[in-house]
Amino acid sequence: MRIPRPRHPERWLLAGAAVAAFAAARRTLVAVEVTGESMLPGLCPGDWLIVRAGARPAPGDLVVALHPERGQPLIVKRATHRSRDGWWLESDNQAAPGRRDSWDFGAVPDALVLGPVVARYWPPSRMGTMTQDGSRWEAAVTLGRPAQRSEQ
Repeated sequence: MRIPRPRHPERWLLAGAAVAAFAAARRTLVAVEVTGESMLPGLCPGDWLIVRAGARPAPGDLVVALHPERGQPLIVKRATHRSRDGWWLESDNQAAPGRRDSWDFGAVPDALVLGPVVARYWPPSRMGTMTQDGSRWEAAVTLGRPAQRSEQ
């Protein structure tokens, strides 16, 4: 009895690698909803973010962390710098009602920082990825009406 050989073994290898990569990504990518106004205007209540859990943040990154005083809920803040006590996390909108950040509770230990935000996927009109330096969002798609021509 002869065992049949696959016609295109490289395709099977590529498909297997894709499945393995997808499975690994599902363990490290986490979806988080923004609920407060402390990160306006960059993040709005109702935005949904993708966080790379376990990845090391860099200064300037938006990060998700466990609240250091309560454990829950998760908080979304900007990592400004790292000290020996952990990450200094600040709100972009310091005037937001109920805002709490490192100015209130100090540096957040590394163990409580879930990871950096890598993309916003909801709502579709605001979909995009964070720039490499963490300073702004890049639109993944451009939605809207085509430019209107004026008749003269």
